[in-house]
Amino acid sequence: MAESAVSFFVEKLGNFILQEASIFGEVEGQIKLLRNELEWMRLFLRDADSKRIYDERIKVWVNQIRNAIHDAEDVIDEFILNVDHRERRLNTLKFLKCLPTCVGFIDKFPFIHELDSRVKDINGMIGAIMANRSKYGLEVSSSSSAIDRDRVVAHNEKRPPVVEESDVVGIEDGIGELKQMLMNEETRRSVVSIVGMGGLGKTTLAKNLYNQRDVQGHFDCKAWVYVSQEFKAREILLDIAHHVMPHKKTRKLKGMEEARLGEELCKYLKGIEEEEKEKKYLVVMDDVWSSDVWSRLCSYFPEVENGSKVLITTRNKEIALRATSQAFIYELPLMNEAKSWQLFLKKALQGRTSTATHTLTSELEELGKEIVRKCKGLPLAIMVLGGLLSTKEKTKASWEKVLASIDWHLDQGPESCMGILALSYNDLPYYLKSCFLYCGIFPEDSNIDASKLIRLWMAEGFIQRRGKERLEAIAEDYLHELIDRSLIQVAERRVDGGVTSCRMHDLLRDLAISEAKDARLFEVHENMDFTFHISIPRLVIHQNPINNNISQCLHNSKLRSLISFSGSMWVRHWGYLQQHIKLLTVLSLEDRYGDYILPREIGELIHLKFLCIKGNVISELPSSIGRLVNLQSFDLGWNSCNIPCSIWKLKKLRHLHCWGCRVSSHSQINKRVNSYLGVEQLTNLQTLALKGGSWLEGDGLGKMTQLRSLAVGKCSASYLKTELFESIAKLTTLRVMNLSFTNWQNKQTLLPGLMPLSHHVYLYDLSLEGSLEKLPEQIELYPPNLLRLELRRCKLRDDPMMILEKLPSLRILVLCYDAYVGKKMVCSSGGFLQLESLELYGCELEELMIETGAMSSLKTMKIHVCYKMKKLPHGLFQLTTLEKISLEGSSCWESIKDLEEAMGEDWDKLRKIMC
Repeated sequence: MAESAVSFFVEKLGNFILQEASIFGEVEGQIKLLRNELEWMRLFLRDADSKRIYDERIKVWVNQIRNAIHDAEDVIDEFILNVDHRERRLNTLKFLKCLPTCVGFIDKFPFIHELDSRVKDINGMIGAIMANRSKYGLEVSSSSSAIDRDRVVAHNEKRPPVVEESDVVGIEDGIGELKQMLMNEETRRSVVSIVGMGGLGKTTLAKNLYNQRDVQGHFDCKAWVYVSQEFKAREILLDIAHHVMPHKKTRKLKGMEEARLGEELCKYLKGIEEEEKEKKYLVVMDDVWSSDVWSRLCSYFPEVENGSKVLITTRNKEIALRATSQAFIYELPLMNEAKSWQLFLKKALQGRTSTATHTLTSELEELGKEIVRKCKGLPLAIMVLGGLLSTKEKTKASWEKVLASIDWHLDQGPESCMGILALSYNDLPYYLKSCFLYCGIFPEDSNIDASKLIRLWMAEGFIQRRGKERLEAIAEDYLHELIDRSLIQVAERRVDGGVTSCRMHDLLRDLAISEAKDARLFEVHENMDFTFHISIPRLVIHQNPINNNISQCLHNSKLRSLISFSGSMWVRHWGYLQQHIKLLTVLSLEDRYGDYILPREIGELIHLKFLCIKGNVISELPSSIGRLVNLQSFDLGWNSCNIPCSIWKLKKLRHLHCWGCRVSSHSQINKRVNSYLGVEQLTNLQTLALKGGSWLEGDGLGKMTQLRSLAVGKCSASYLKTELFESIAKLTTLRVMNLSFTNWQNKQTLLPGLMPLSHHVYLYDLSLEGSLEKLPEQIELYPPNLLRLELRRCKLRDDPMMILEKLPSLRILVLCYDAYVGKKMVCSSGGFLQLESLELYGCELEELMIETGAMSSLKTMKIHVCYKMKKLPHGLFQLTTLEKISLEGSSCWESIKDLEEAMGEDWDKLRKIMC
């Protein structure tokens, strides 16, 4: 892991030498000497990093190197910061004609002298550290075989699909028994508990049970919430409400306190409002650590006598007994030998059948079974070890080495599972260790946004370059390798098979946090009421808001990353940041209910590479945002605010996600001082999400040839001009495009100007909002590999299905809010052969007819707030692949009422798939 820090800093030094060449004299020699020393050091560190767990002396040596690297990075970045501040001051004076232009160079001499002195000290320190290797007999080599091995792995081959959680074996018996508990005829609300030690598969079992078709159909509404050790009652209640209540009811819950929120949820489940019937509900509370959870929340789950259930997973049987009787507790057993072996083969021989034992020699099978026995029936340990061995050669020597390592790790402590997990971490190639540990920054049991994780890895310098390959693509390979090793779980996938979000098992998260603290990679704290070591480079705050203690906690710290998942930051706090942690690289503030003001001091943080603010930004961004010249990722989520046009100065920006924000137009002063600034300056941009505006004028957008995701929000139709369509035609690297246009007084339309999109061969997700009038009938005009299509407020008069059903690869179709204003849609026989999901929201539709042989692959159907659609789709029950149908907002109520009264075969089918 220390090797990654050295690699990142060596690259940074190279860039520094190029950018600051004009100011170097004798200091240039010291900088180059430092870079050369680090190049040699890097060769030894890969070997040393893997040996440090076995030899305390090597651990000390590696830690000393890491500290020296951090000191050197501070020296360089402080020099850049000081020079920047001095240049801005001089430029101001020159602008006011108070100084001659020659003063600037002379004014840098004190900084150059200080840089030279400090770099000399660091070179001396590094020399002494390297000498200690021989002095104390440390056996550390620059083995080329280890380096070559890592280099080969780094060019990650495309693996077969990995074993997902749903494929885990050995849970069939549990599902049957638990299903009886959940669906029994007992009328009163009751609690069912799954109890078992960490790593045994409680969440996997509960999730598999929750997704069973007959369980889904048995309850009127369902909710799944993660509780974890970081228990927040209000957040859990709000999460449940969002699952079970319609959107129009949940909007008013945002500002409510816990008690009022719980009362509203309880009233809804009782059916008190609008004289609705009582809801038969299922609420799953996963990973409960304290009996206080149930005692605090139970009163909000009404004891309606209709068979409602609450399902709890916990490691502690006492917690389960406080919530329910022994009869409703399922104690998850350890896996037996046969099922353990079957699961191991699924992971170790990924992409092959679990019965392919003949692919292992008798020696390997014997070794494999011995390795499995070490796991003692724990599924998590088996999957992680299987993932580790899937990366190893299928040789006796290779597997014996793993077995020996298991024995060593198990000897270090009593917890066998943690020892096996530690082995899997220590076996990671150098470039993955920091990436794995970094996943521990996210709250326990949370879903991790994969794209955000990748952008954070990049900003932190964890991604190693591979020729001309995009850093994002390399990072995605890293993520897939961690998934292959079962160190990260997939939570949700994109329609193209990529990872949307992922999760980390709490035992693996505990390991990551522990290892990260030991390596001084980051520390996680619940609040700001603490003091931490001055050399900690990254700080993560999980619960309590950032408060006045920030001044004391961060005073003179060397913090590079500040990540908070709770609490607002006001103007005075920004002053503390600018004053005390000037070298900040990552700043992420996430609190969906928090309020934030970005003052002009934000521009002082010139080393920022990642800036994310999720909450309510309540003022216009300052023009100083244009000074963040190193910024790679800027994310304001769904905030609505104005961004100054100085944003176009940020030429290193790769991801700009400000969907609800508008970029201000140039003022006359800006035009005189800054000359012209436009979107075409951002040639590295790969993600662009902004409200439409003057930046769409001209051909600037068409010059952004690396763009992979484009989202234009709430834009006036007046920008629908030939030059815009010509620009979009040039963006042939696009994967995702979302265009939203309003204000149709002039009757401009997206089509036919937007077409053809036949050259957009990578475009798989297309969303269009605005008047279309008519869809093109020629299928060859559409993106050839389109997987998902969403149409909003398009006001189509002709049935769109007769055209869209011919798109050969379409898997998801979403029509909403007057996308089609006709009364009837027909899906023809043989149409939509690949379609897996059909979603209709707020349509004027009265009838949907599905002919025999249409939609033969459909799995999910959603019909929400289609008030005029009284009947279920004709032909619905012939869809043998349909797994879920969601009906909300009075949609299809006549058919549902008739079927319920008849209580026939069709009603049984509908109940099993309705959710």
